[in-house]
Amino acid sequence: RAMAARWAVLAGGNSSACPDGSAWVRDVFSECARDARDVASVVLGLVSIGCFAAASFPQFYQACKTGIMDQALSIYFLLGWLGGDLLNLIGSFLANQLPLQIYTAIYYVLADLVMLFLYCYYKAKNQSGGFGAPINTVFVFVFLGTVSTMSLLGRDPGVVQEPAVFQGRALLAAGEQEAGDTPFSRNEIIGFIIGSISSVLYLCSRLPQIYTNYKRKSTVGVSYSLFALVMLGNTLYGVSVLLKNPEPGQSQGDYVLHHLPWLVGSLGVLSLDVIISFQFLVYRGGKPGVPEERDALLGEQDEP
Repeated sequence: RAMAARWAVLAGGNSSACPDGSAWVRDVFSECARDARDVASVVLGLVSIGCFAAASFPQFYQACKTGIMDQALSIYFLLGWLGGDLLNLIGSFLANQLPLQIYTAIYYVLADLVMLFLYCYYKAKNQSGGFGAPINTVFVFVFLGTVSTMSLLGRDPGVVQEPAVFQGRALLAAGEQEAGDTPFSRNEIIGFIIGSISSVLYLCSRLPQIYTNYKRKSTVGVSYSLFALVMLGNTLYGVSVLLKNPEPGQSQGDYVLHHLPWLVGSLGVLSLDVIISFQFLVYRGGKPGVPEERDALLGEQDEP
């Protein structure tokens, strides 16, 4: 799910630090876009954010339409997604990011919580045997996610006090070091670790969903638009990161190394989403393989 270019924030938006940069990029994002490549990176990053922001809505509709979201989506897929976004949110505060980036991270977590609420609702509706261990786990994650989000909402994102970075879906960040300093500053190490864990969660979340689709031999109840928008967002994010020029004094290799967790997270998830896309083609027109799913769909057809 889900990640825009690494946008280095200039402390206080000081225009003298970027005399030849794009004025609108500097004023809106406090970033120095020195040439067309940097501007294109920012634009692609904005579009990728839009893709990630819109990705959940098709699945909301599909869940209400079919009523089998609890069988169609793997609970571990949803939990992995929420875990990655929670780390995103924590990282955005640790890195003192701009309010726009923080509010975007909060939106992602809230969208995940809505998705989990729908999952629990249809799980309770379609099964009368009570809640099992997975659902209890969901409640724990929902509680932690809600508490974390509300506590962070109570804080003032305020003014960025030190250089930070911004990456669309993966909003994790760390301060830029001056040329000639050590390869990683303290903030960068923290951001790198959190970003790595977040990327692993995003990657691992796809595996249970791939298995669920294979086990059901069907993708009924899963919206392909969800994965299509995430694939587009991850593609644009990866391109935006690679398109952006390194900081002055920074080699291309060091630049890629500093962005490696998010590149692996976005492009790695993209490769797994391609597998899910093939499953949509292979299982196209397939019938649900679980009796409860068939009963739910047949019940819908019987309704006037």
